[in-house]
Amino acid sequence: MITIKNNKTILTVCIILLLSTIIYFFEPVAPAWSVNYAKQNLVERDFSGQDLRDSDFEHANLRGCNFSHANLQGVRFFASNLEGANFEGADLRYADLESARLVRVNFTNAILEGAFATNTLFNGAVIDGADFTDVLLRLDTEKKLCDIAKGTNPVTRRNTKDTLFCP
Repeated sequence: MITIKNNKTILTVCIILLLSTIIYFFEPVAPAWSVNYAKQNLVERDFSGQDLRDSDFEHANLRGCNFSHANLQGVRFFASNLEGANFEGADLRYADLESARLVRVNFTNAILEGAFATNTLFNGAVIDGADFTDVLLRLDTEKKLCDIAKGTNPVTRRNTKDTLFCP
């Protein structure tokens, strides 16, 4: 049996119990907040590994930015300059890439499932292991991507050519 000798000891025990309960019931994970980066000049910024879900990069200059292994689900890149950007291993599910400039972009092992990219060109893009399941693309862009598609996405286990419906 525990004997409590003074008020200071009682207070210390109560604080320890309170903190233990908070840590046990509330996982200490920082929440993801969407951020508005629209129309900003963010050349060569490092966003690697960040949780940027639902953020807005519309009309932003993102030339040479590093988005590798970032969570970019639902992110809006509408009409952004992404020339030379790195999306290796990034999660771009349901992202808006409409009218974005994707020249020499690295999409190695990226997940683009459900992304919107009907008016987007992928000139010089690297798409090894990328997952294009249900991505909305123009037919000429799809054909161009089929010519360079290879590999299997390590997360979804889907073959890049299969996700593009390549012949």
